[in-house]
Amino acid sequence: MRNSERPTTTGQTPTDFDAIVVGAGFGGLYMLRKLRDDLGLDVRVFDKATGVGGTWYWNRYPGALSDTETYLYCYSFDRELLQEWDWKTRYINQPNILAYLEHFTDRYDLRRDIQFETGVAGAQFDELNACWMVETDAGETYRSKYLVTALGLVSATNVPHFKGEETFAGEKYHTGAWPEDVTLAGKRVGVIGTGSTGLQVITAIAPEVEHLTVLQRTPQYSVPAGNGIVPDEEIADIKANYDEIWKDAKESMTAFGFKESTVPAMSVSADERERVFEQAWQRGGGFRFMFGTFGDIVTDETANDAAAEFVRGKIAQTVNDPATANKLTPHDYYAKRPLCDSGYYAVYNRDNVTLEDVKENPIDEITAHGIRLVDGTEHELDVLIYATGFDAVDGNYKKLDLLGRNGETISEHWKQGPTSYLGMTVNQFPNMFMVLGPNGPFTNLPPSIETQVEWITDCIAHTEREGLDVIEATREAEQSWTATCQEIADTTLFAKGDSWIFGANIPGKPNTVMFYMAGLGRYREVLDGVVEEDYRGFDVDRAVRVRESGGLAAG
Repeated sequence: MRNSERPTTTGQTPTDFDAIVVGAGFGGLYMLRKLRDDLGLDVRVFDKATGVGGTWYWNRYPGALSDTETYLYCYSFDRELLQEWDWKTRYINQPNILAYLEHFTDRYDLRRDIQFETGVAGAQFDELNACWMVETDAGETYRSKYLVTALGLVSATNVPHFKGEETFAGEKYHTGAWPEDVTLAGKRVGVIGTGSTGLQVITAIAPEVEHLTVLQRTPQYSVPAGNGIVPDEEIADIKANYDEIWKDAKESMTAFGFKESTVPAMSVSADERERVFEQAWQRGGGFRFMFGTFGDIVTDETANDAAAEFVRGKIAQTVNDPATANKLTPHDYYAKRPLCDSGYYAVYNRDNVTLEDVKENPIDEITAHGIRLVDGTEHELDVLIYATGFDAVDGNYKKLDLLGRNGETISEHWKQGPTSYLGMTVNQFPNMFMVLGPNGPFTNLPPSIETQVEWITDCIAHTEREGLDVIEATREAEQSWTATCQEIADTTLFAKGDSWIFGANIPGKPNTVMFYMAGLGRYREVLDGVVEEDYRGFDVDRAVRVRESGGLAAG
């Protein structure tokens, strides 16, 4: 199908593919594997990096670690790989995640269909020919019937601007674009941000730097990760029971490998609540603490306060200086993406660590030699690290010049906040599918990625079998799905807090729902129901039969 001579609306003769996939992380790699090997399509993947990995290619900062246990932070479909792949620690760090994805890439010979060091500048749906015109940042033009975006939830880095930042004479890095050759030992380092990434990098570098200044805007609830060596017999037991483990994970809410509690926190005595919380604290894991202790922590204010008060007590017990402990203690809802750490609070007992509350005493400006706060306090720095997170979920989409029907841009479509049907499709953007698009499930990501990639593959196979030129979500289906996601979120305390999962970390961004919070098991049931009802919510009235139109796939 390549090198079609059919002219485009721009007069160019682009290279043709059946499908173009943007991104070579967990989602893009599996999408290539499914479309190419299962459906026999001609597929090209574009990624601006020099290698595979997606998020895990760019996030090489010290301490980078998944908060999902290693045995579930992988693909489930390859049963042989599940048995062959060895791990030693309870959680998997960035180098080992990257090694796993590189091994997967080689195992399925995927590199030959990936074009690295190639960003996608934009794409436009050509209504006349029912195809996508994709332009790279090098000015090359490609044409495909299907466009699949696997851009990642946390890929568009968020770098806040401060007065004088251009004058800083030292080194500056964002954790989401971390070079390989950074040396921090013996240097004076400042870290802006105390989200999940901030906690990890702060904990990792504190023992090696000369001095560490942490600039915290919002204190965080965090529980121990509980990382460590997994005994060989436990690994053997997991491998022997993988079929059941994955079945349970995909039927669960969070897909983190534990049984979510249904016990109301206030249905037991105070002593029993303390015991349950303590047991979870010692076991480790942020999602386990939030969802595995009691079933109403994210829905009931009294239960939530009990969990929050337990964590506050742990902060007071851990941090020696009462003033520092007070700065580190959150007082809002325990209702953000749950965090876990490898000794974060104890870091502040070190003599070489200083904590500044920049909500109370904001950053006035960045100087040539460091940071000056509003009260005049100056911190001299050799290195400034932005652990300021991402414009999550839709940030990378808004960076693309992405145009659907009638030239509507994705930014215009999402001006009131990102929307989708099923977290994978958007009205006015036919034949475009998103892996981890807005309002997909709020879970451990690899199982959700697998679920979506497999569903997208089946949908494309259905479209080809039916001889359809296009398939597109209806406006009503998109509106209904977004409303459903909002209704579910509004039953939780998540919706009452300021969190990146609602876009609150980006100034001017609409605070709106961006996840389906009813769980992976329920989400998979919904997807099955859509298929059983002949792809309910998709517009086939406007679809043009390939045999009648002589469209792209007809060649």
